[in-house]
Amino acid sequence: MKIKYFLFTILILSLASTALLLQRGAAQTTNHHAGLTWKGAATCLECHEDKAREVQASGHYRWLGEVTEGVNGPLQQGKLFIAVNSYCGNITGNWAGCSSCHVGLGAQPSAAVTTSQLQNIDCLLCHQRDYKRVKQNGVFVPDPAIDINQIVQNVHLPERVNCLQCHAKGGGGDNFKRGDIALAHATTTDRNFDVHMASTQTGNLKCQSCHTTSQHRIAGRGSDLRQTDLNVPMSCSTGTCHPGKTGPNGHLPSAQFTAEQAQAVNRHVAKVACQTCHIPTYARNAADTAATEMTEVDRDWWLPEWSATLNRYEPLITTAGDLKPEYRFWNRLSYNYYLGEAAWVDPATNNYPTSRPIGGINDPASKLYPFKYKTAYYPLATNLNRLIALNTSIFFATGDWDAAIKSGLKNMNYSEAEPYVKVLTDTYQLLNHEIPPKAQALTCNQCHGTTTQMNLPAMGYTSSVSCSQCHDPETSPGFTQLHNKHVVSESLDCLNCHSFSRAGTFIKAKTKLADQVSRTSARINGLVNPGGNSTTVYFQWGTGTGYGNTTQALPIGSGSAEVPVSAVIGGLTPGTTYHFRVVTQDGSTGYDYSFTTYRFGVSLPLIFKAAWQQLKTLVNWV
Repeated sequence: MKIKYFLFTILILSLASTALLLQRGAAQTTNHHAGLTWKGAATCLECHEDKAREVQASGHYRWLGEVTEGVNGPLQQGKLFIAVNSYCGNITGNWAGCSSCHVGLGAQPSAAVTTSQLQNIDCLLCHQRDYKRVKQNGVFVPDPAIDINQIVQNVHLPERVNCLQCHAKGGGGDNFKRGDIALAHATTTDRNFDVHMASTQTGNLKCQSCHTTSQHRIAGRGSDLRQTDLNVPMSCSTGTCHPGKTGPNGHLPSAQFTAEQAQAVNRHVAKVACQTCHIPTYARNAADTAATEMTEVDRDWWLPEWSATLNRYEPLITTAGDLKPEYRFWNRLSYNYYLGEAAWVDPATNNYPTSRPIGGINDPASKLYPFKYKTAYYPLATNLNRLIALNTSIFFATGDWDAAIKSGLKNMNYSEAEPYVKVLTDTYQLLNHEIPPKAQALTCNQCHGTTTQMNLPAMGYTSSVSCSQCHDPETSPGFTQLHNKHVVSESLDCLNCHSFSRAGTFIKAKTKLADQVSRTSARINGLVNPGGNSTTVYFQWGTGTGYGNTTQALPIGSGSAEVPVSAVIGGLTPGTTYHFRVVTQDGSTGYDYSFTTYRFGVSLPLIFKAAWQQLKTLVNWV
């Protein structure tokens, strides 16, 4: 009998405990926003001011931040002031239009943490999928068509649709800018369009699944973006996604390829990015959307067209779809043209570059990546040799490109009478999305058997020796057998037949951004790893990549860790672009970096005055 009472007591206690846990669980899932009423921009701040401060400090809000992977320009860059691209160019003169994709309510962002800046943050843009806003007197307010109280009562973590409303529509249209981010990514179930984001059991990933977030800062940047918001490495192979794929045995024999082919793939991962094989084409159409997912490949501001959809004039925009990428070696550093920099022509394309991935076949830090390539006609001030920030607000309203260019000259503090010409600019943009199922990945012969998909000889994969130097004349067995015989069976390095090596090595010399730039002087910087050998370092510098000047040699010892090195150069000409690179006595060189001395000294051009004040606040200059 006592045992029965004991068991009954245990049962009652168990039921009570279960009820308590359920009650606590219900409490934990309580909607704390239920019953809220919209009180304007200050509504979120009543409870979440700490989060607003995080947003206000982020690159998403400021459109300005520290450049950690750029080779030219000042340390602080962003689209708010000096960034230039091959789409709308620069936002100067048209904040009212460009701010439609800013996470603010209309005021320009500032580094100053003030109540007005915190109240300018539009939390709902990212945290409510049904939120809509309209602009009234220069300020965004909730669209009268929505129930704003219901909106604030049902906020949530960002979903793809929140991110895509801005990131898919850059450049003025769906998928125009990136080429691999379209509005279709919000709802498509087509795995052939994007295996990761298609709404299926094996996909449906949120943007945050790959883009790590911390304190409202977001990891990940394209090659053409300036600032780094969150400096956290991104990888296709993690503990939860594709584990071990970038390792020496990451790809195993399967129905897709043999053991020999798997070994070949594993040899590639050190020098070929995952995206290169897994994005054979981009700007593909999703099968279940009415819209086209084509991307912009060229624009011409000299040919205005009226857009009834946008109710404004637009430049002539050429779009295309189902495109093959351009392939370039990239070491994660980028050149990005900035406003006021001396323009130059890339001999490889004969165009004026606005963005370039930095890297090369012999750079041990470089991998082969896929890029979108596009062009745009843009005005160049001939006497100044500067690209002109065409005022898009005037162009969109009137279609008058000449008036828009003259207004741009005025905004840059130049004379409206400055002569200008029409030049072709171009840009490379990293591709990361629109990955189809693995069965559609590139095969060996698509890259090595033809130049249709990838022109390897043009990228430096040419033979520097003749086979007859080692063999009697014989018939070639084809690339795969020839490569396996020499590389796999005989363990020969590429250098035996080519002008590049794939032996293990490290980067000895790295050029870094210049700082302390004034009208007539600057400090140029670098990092050098002696690699255990006694090493002496100096810098080459000048107004072109021929340099012509060197700094005094500096011994840095024989350690095995990177050593920071710097040199101050003076006697420079105001308003002039200078190139520089770090060099060691054994001939190792860093990449070419550049900076532009100030033309106006303390009295900077009008366009830079606001940026200058922000930079002084950011680094506490007095």
